[in-house]
Amino acid sequence: MSDRTTAPVTVCADPWAELKRFTAARIAVGRSGSSLPLAESLAFRLDHARARDAVHTPFRRAELAESLRGAGIACVELESGVGGREEYLTRPDKGRRLSEKSVAVLQGLDKGFDICLAVGDGLSARAIHENAPDFVSACVRMFVQAGFSVAPVCLVENARVAVADEIGEILRARLSVILIGERPGLSSPNSMGVYLTMSPRTGTTDEARNCISNVRDGGLSLVEGVRKLGYLVEEAFRLGLSGVGLKDRMAAGHLPFGLSESAITGGMPKS
Repeated sequence: MSDRTTAPVTVCADPWAELKRFTAARIAVGRSGSSLPLAESLAFRLDHARARDAVHTPFRRAELAESLRGAGIACVELESGVGGREEYLTRPDKGRRLSEKSVAVLQGLDKGFDICLAVGDGLSARAIHENAPDFVSACVRMFVQAGFSVAPVCLVENARVAVADEIGEILRARLSVILIGERPGLSSPNSMGVYLTMSPRTGTTDEARNCISNVRDGGLSLVEGVRKLGYLVEEAFRLGLSGVGLKDRMAAGHLPFGLSESAITGGMPKS
């Protein structure tokens, strides 16, 4: 007589599976005995590798500079005070300040701008490579059409958010904005953050900043990110402050500075 069971095999639908359409988060992964199914285990390892790669991918700063200059946007290439990527990861304080060479470069530029715009690789150069070129072009166009003077865009290798404080202070800018690669997650290795600070000065602390997070395809779209930044800059200049005193009360469809949508976002895709 065969030892094989004749009991029917029952396969139950996962009640969470439908929610996978709405999020990239790890839900409804299932199980195989007491472990993850092989497909889910391999997917986790792949996403973890992508996150690690995002942290260690070199910043293609010269390529970005060439792209911006080709679009008629002045820019300058800078670096923070760290000696390399490993030091960047272990000494966040050094990433908040410019190297002596970069300070000298900025001191040779004109001073007294309404806005200085910086771009830093942060913890994901991939996020900058994928999102910053179009975002910077739209921002500069929006600010200029709104009547603001904009400093040459500062491209900073091995940057932390606070490096924009020193840049703004040296250039005597009224407000600083920095685009930076955010710490990659397992579902978002290409997420870009945008931080703005009114009256930037070295030593400014984080409660004096506003942050727009998760700007990327699959997160906050570039169009909405530019619109949100425009609103916050508009309010920062109106109130004379940024940070915890500046609340995001932007109405749906708001167009900053009274500009048209095409003047703000140009031909950027909305998705």
